Amino acid sequence: MEWGNPTAQPVLALHGWLDNAASFMRLAPLLPDIRLIAIDLAGHGESSHRAAGSPYYIWDNIADVLAVADQLLLRRFSLLGHSMGAGVAVLLAACMPERVARLFLIEGLAPLVYEAESLPELMAQALIKHRRMERRTLRPYKTFEQAVEARMNGRWPVCPEAARWLVERGLERCAGGWRWRSDPALLLPSVVRLSEAQVEAFLVRVKAPVELILGNEGIDSARMRRLLPLLVDAREHVLVGNHHLHLEAGAAAEIATLIINSLHDSCCH
Repeated sequence: MEWGNPTAQPVLALHGWLDNAASFMRLAPLLPDIRLIAIDLAGHGESSHRAAGSPYYIWDNIADVLAVADQLLLRRFSLLGHSMGAGVAVLLAACMPERVARLFLIEGLAPLVYEAESLPELMAQALIKHRRMERRTLRPYKTFEQAVEARMNGRWPVCPEAARWLVERGLERCAGGWRWRSDPALLLPSVVRLSEAQVEAFLVRVKAPVELILGNEGIDSARMRRLLPLLVDAREHVLVGNHHLHLEAGAAAEIATLIINSLHDSCCH
């Protein structure tokens, strides 16, 4: 999905886990002078699923985002990431600092981690759940409105309008009604995750200026505040809202202003 001025500064937008590119529908109209390009990450929205049996590791998204940028002939771009998408953005910026101009991170700063001593047990649990998923069929929603209501009242609730945006892009018709297009394998726990030491090694390599935007009712803020000083150039902003504050009108307006001012400042220097 793409909005704004096609000749303006490009910003690639990366959604969170089990969301899709429609996650940025609230922000897009507020950024008319920016080229905003929202990607459906693999297995989400209208993107293809990974091959059967292939895991969904967060670092695999880096190559996918770079492939999109290359296809669009974007030599240098900024990244706007929410939650999991913010983790992808940070890893990419650390690996390819020459490609990433600025980072706008909403309710996310780094990938989730496993503590080294718990890895054997967690890997065993993940492998067992993977085997169970092979025999499991997800029940479809009977009506479209039923899916909208479920999304409104999910683990991280969103307003009715936002739920409809996400569901319209994320659902497809099936024999029993409506089902998510997203790959059911996304619901499985990762067999392997980065460690906290590995995450910190990525953070110290990020050269792009970072704007970290947190909701006052968001999640995992203590960890993000602990990691934030590892970044060379970073600022924290706390706005009224929950984990999906970018889908609420008030917070979205503040986020848009922050993005506009930051990109304007970068052009003036």
